[in-house]
Amino acid sequence: MPMIRLYIDSDSLPVRHRTIVLRRLIASGMEAWFAADRALPDVLKAIEEDKRVRRAAVRETMTREEARRIGSNIHMEVVPTGDGSADDRLVELAEAPGLAITHDIPLASRLLGKGLIVIDDRGNEYTADRIRERLSEREANARFREMGLFSEGRQQRFDERTVRAFAAAFDKALSRLS
Repeated sequence: MPMIRLYIDSDSLPVRHRTIVLRRLIASGMEAWFAADRALPDVLKAIEEDKRVRRAAVRETMTREEARRIGSNIHMEVVPTGDGSADDRLVELAEAPGLAITHDIPLASRLLGKGLIVIDDRGNEYTADRIRERLSEREANARFREMGLFSEGRQQRFDERTVRAFAAAFDKALSRLS
């Protein structure tokens, strides 16, 4: 069975959500790519912790030098600042079976097209129908704003319920893949 891979549009993913993902990655040994236009300190720290855990697991069977060559399954992809550079890198890396986390609708559509399960930071899973609906809503809202009839509403804050919904959707998606 192929290894499950995760692809995270991480510059907009809240730290609390990244913490949930990073803990699961270190515990499971899954492979993951975080893409952002800057190095994220929590991800870099998790990479070092993942190396330590993976090396400790083989300490008794390898020499110290052999163990030092063991790297992390967590990767931080720092991309140039600019529209779509993190998105393009995630799509380039993406392979099924896999799970992607993003709230970017066009990116979700591209990753869904590569056969991945895609969830957002609020615990919703994207489907082709849901993507079409959201793209249509975005287009209509843009027209309303151009006409001065509609202003951008504020997104609901991330509260405990939202974080739990994300964690549950994350676990559900991972169990579907395993």
